Amino acid sequence: MPSHSPLPTPASSAAPPAALPRFDSTELLKGATTVEIQHAGQRYLLRVTRENKLILTK
Repeated sequence: MPSHSPLPTPASSAAPPAALPRFDSTELLKGATTVEIQHAGQRYLLRVTRENKLILTK
C-alpha cells in the first residue's frame, strides 16, 4: 500500500489573521440610503433596505 503524507496545514492557520480595513456604514452612506461605488470601471450600488440590511448590486 502506498503511504500517504499528511496534508499541509494552510498558512492562515499558522499566523493570526491580519486586521482587515473596517469602515462604518454611516461613513460610506453619509445619510443617504444608496451610494455608488466605482470598481474596475464598473458601477455598483450599495443600498440600505427597509430592514436595515445592506445590498450591493451591479
